[in-house]
Amino acid sequence: MLKVDDQLAEFTQMHDEFIIDWNSAMKTGDTSALERMTEDYYVTFFNDSNEKPMLFSREEAISGMRESVKQLIGAQKEFKNRVIRMKDAENAAVFYELLLVQDEKVLARLFTIETWHLTDGKWMLVREVEEPI
Repeated sequence: MLKVDDQLAEFTQMHDEFIIDWNSAMKTGDTSALERMTEDYYVTFFNDSNEKPMLFSREEAISGMRESVKQLIGAQKEFKNRVIRMKDAENAAVFYELLLVQDEKVLARLFTIETWHLTDGKWMLVREVEEPI
């Protein structure tokens, strides 16, 4: 079994590639490389208001991601101030500010938390939390 420090380096490399895959998807519209979610994955979106957050299942999230990427082809996702923390050798949390930029205009700024789990040698997204900033 790998030590947590070794896993951090491996996970960071995988997450760097995940960001590259996002950049590719924003150019091509193909999100297949991003669809690395566990079966029980979910994403929670908080609003600017005090309303309850919206919760989306894996299927809903993938469908929404495909649609929004196709609508925003040519836009860029910028991952700012990323921090990665290993909970243990099989679980990681990633925190960052996500900017969605098109034609030099910031369309959205979100604080994002991703939770990842190593399953059968592959890092998979377990859940995400998104909040506008």
